[in-house]
Amino acid sequence: MNPDTHTLSEHFISVGDGHELYVQDWGNKKARTPIVFLHGGPGSSVQDKHRSVFDPKKQRVVFFDQRGCGRSLPYGSRQHNTTDDLVEDILKITKALKIDRFVLHGGSWGSTLALAFGIKHPTKVVGMVLHGIFTGSHAEITWLSQGQFRSFYPDVWDSYLAATPKGHQTDPSAYHFKRALGKDANAAKASSFAYECVEGGVMQLDDRHRSEDFENYDPSGIQMEIFYLVNNCFLPDGYILKNAGRLTMPVYLVQGRYDVVCPPHTAYELAKALPKGQLIWTQNGHKAEHESWTVQKLLLEQLT
Repeated sequence: MNPDTHTLSEHFISVGDGHELYVQDWGNKKARTPIVFLHGGPGSSVQDKHRSVFDPKKQRVVFFDQRGCGRSLPYGSRQHNTTDDLVEDILKITKALKIDRFVLHGGSWGSTLALAFGIKHPTKVVGMVLHGIFTGSHAEITWLSQGQFRSFYPDVWDSYLAATPKGHQTDPSAYHFKRALGKDANAAKASSFAYECVEGGVMQLDDRHRSEDFENYDPSGIQMEIFYLVNNCFLPDGYILKNAGRLTMPVYLVQGRYDVVCPPHTAYELAKALPKGQLIWTQNGHKAEHESWTVQKLLLEQLT
């Protein structure tokens, strides 16, 4: 994320275990309730486009790259990198910025992290606006990794199988995940790319997705995601749904009807379990396209 005219400050905040996180404080310093933005992945980063849902004249937003991601150091490190670590990092960052209570906003993995934080530190959270809901359950992980989406995107699954040796095609992700996290750099890059193409291929509602150029491809981001997936997101199965009752603050869930990465039934079940949950359906897939962004913007304005 590049600084712009609304950037209040940039920091590298040490959170322990050798990790330093890139943090950008942005918007109106005098805003009533700051927003902490949580990027997806795991393994992605904060990007300039993420600012589009916020009003810098009225809102203050804290952006940061999670451990091993983006500009945070050491880049790509999976050491001391778990969901609990990331949850506590939010607390350390807000404490460093002298922010006591705040709104959480994020999508996909960002929604998981927000919910996990809220369960552990509910008094810190004024409310949440989340989209592309993912809770880290085993069923959600296998939906994508085991190709349960294939009736919608059979071509994407067939391409994945084509990148997998015949003896491993009954469980291609077991093969690719092991290689992606292995010591052979070339094999790791190839398997990371294969899985990246699966996720990217089902992200769109049409056929506009184009894979990155393999020669210039950086596998670090998807390797981080795979690392979390093989460890079940470092959460007991069903943890977030089982503990949703602790989230007594307003939680707005914005879910695309046609999200094939994070199936909509997760958002539906979570909304029923939340004391003050509200589910808003939008006509999009996993990507937060125009209708979803508009809804999120309005909800964030209500909370801040």
